[in-house]
Amino acid sequence: MYFDNLPDGVLIANADGIVERVNPAAVRMAGVGPVRLLGEHIRVAMPLDDLNGHTWFDCVRPYDGIATRTRISEQAWFSPWGNEFLVTAALVRDNPGGKVKQLFVSLRSSKERNRLDRERSELVATVAHELRSPLTGVKGFTATLLSNWDRFTDDQRKLMLETIDADADRLTRLITELLDVARIDSGRLTLRSAPLDVSKVVESVLRNVSAGSGQSHKLQIEDAPRTVWADSDRLTQVITNLVENAMRHGQGLRVISVGNIEGGVFVRIEDNGPGIPADNRKRIFNRFWRSGSGAGSGLGMYIVKGVLDLHEGTIDIEDGDPVGAVITITLPVNEPAVLTD
Repeated sequence: MYFDNLPDGVLIANADGIVERVNPAAVRMAGVGPVRLLGEHIRVAMPLDDLNGHTWFDCVRPYDGIATRTRISEQAWFSPWGNEFLVTAALVRDNPGGKVKQLFVSLRSSKERNRLDRERSELVATVAHELRSPLTGVKGFTATLLSNWDRFTDDQRKLMLETIDADADRLTRLITELLDVARIDSGRLTLRSAPLDVSKVVESVLRNVSAGSGQSHKLQIEDAPRTVWADSDRLTQVITNLVENAMRHGQGLRVISVGNIEGGVFVRIEDNGPGIPADNRKRIFNRFWRSGSGAGSGLGMYIVKGVLDLHEGTIDIEDGDPVGAVITITLPVNEPAVLTD
């Protein structure tokens, strides 16, 4: 029963290479009825090749190859109809180094692997583009200064060096974001949780943002927020990203408030912008998704979602009243259980 429910195609051949059993998935992949497979030699039942006339059976030689083998590594092979399969096999011997008494062959479609390969290629291309832009500026200004130093005034040199410094900061931020994305994707992003007053974190972010923009922003505390267990640095990263987005894309921060919810706290950020269309409210959490002029790397909201997920928190986007977007994040208390003897 379990054999028939396996998602991958499986063929089992005896010591003579005759197929004795196939599961429904293998039948579907072969495109023929089980009668055409059962009783056939594995070479005939699996007419796979590498598109250069080299067949799977002749290349891997499961029955007369290296006598110590018990497994044949996964490789891509093609059917006569051009379908690509990933094929692996297990060899059951009568004793170590002895003859093969059973051959288990597994097949699965390569579509998922090809999709992942395409995603990786697109990711590499996007990262290369993002890195190349500031590097081009750095290279251009440094080359100009080195070759024409005496032609520029001190003010011109200072302006070029400030531009180089800004591009270097942009590169540093992008690399930090890419490392965070890699940690989120691999499950290696860790939290250093401790008791935390969320309102203090938000106030600190607002002070820093106000100092940089020259605009004063005040926190609205709806009720004394309870203490939560969270990573202060990561929560600062989340709040900073959301506040800067509101100022950059939301035409200014209208109000930011903190209060309690059942089992935790919330932070609500309201801006004065055109709002976020409903169709985009899930897409903005995708890697490298950007919209409108002045968009950043497209990684910020992906990281925000990853950090909140790690805290078991949530993020919601709604329309503002009368305009703008309202982004609400919630954090559960997450107080660790007290260990008792």
